Amino acid sequence: MKKAILLESVSKKYEVGSSSLEVIKSLTFDVNENEFVCIVGPSGCGKTTLLRLVSGLEPPTSGRILIFGDPPDPRKQRFGVIFQEDSLLPWRTVIGNVKFGLELQGYKESEHEKIARTYIELVGLQGFENYYPHQISGGMKKRVAIARALAINPDLILMDEPFADLDAQTRSLMQRELLNIWSKLNKTVLFITHNVEEAVFLAQRVFVLTKRPSRVKQIINIDLPYPRARLSPPFISYRERILTAFHEELEGI
Repeated sequence: MKKAILLESVSKKYEVGSSSLEVIKSLTFDVNENEFVCIVGPSGCGKTTLLRLVSGLEPPTSGRILIFGDPPDPRKQRFGVIFQEDSLLPWRTVIGNVKFGLELQGYKESEHEKIARTYIELVGLQGFENYYPHQISGGMKKRVAIARALAINPDLILMDEPFADLDAQTRSLMQRELLNIWSKLNKTVLFITHNVEEAVFLAQRVFVLTKRPSRVKQIINIDLPYPRARLSPPFISYRERILTAFHEELEGI
């Protein structure tokens, strides 16, 4: 199976004055093409740093990262990155925000409208094309951010706690919508979350990271069909297994 992401003994260290802070140490894992992987770990363990390394925004201190066989380079590869903050441009409409990624990627201007409308429809926002961010709900803003990331036809979708600031009902809805979109587009997704239930609901595999400096503590295959019932015994069993690994790390067991 083709590897979308490969990390081999990756470490990341920041020099702060005369001292250094090692955030990630000898991190090794791989993600298959079209796979949905969630990463959970203690606060401050370097999850966001990991996404920056994978997307080529920062170089590792040591080790090797390959994206479909090549070192990460945002100038050559397309990364659909979605952060907890929507980062929508307030002076642009919904369709204007979706077009923005296409402009940055150098798509022909004649293509912008058609592509943007295709992905606005995919995320269920048709009819809201000319609304501004302050005129739509939090969940709708997330849909715009997802549409903008998908419109560039990314090689990878990287998501850093994108639903953390939503209420429980909207978060659940967005999780289901994301799985629906993923099933249609067959993209590789690397999704960071603090929410273990969210990880079990979404992922094919869950990577549990250690405290800083981060390494992989455990990889758990979620062998459940979609859609998943959150109150089913197998679902609860997976959730408890991940929580146990998580709490062991927090408590230093």
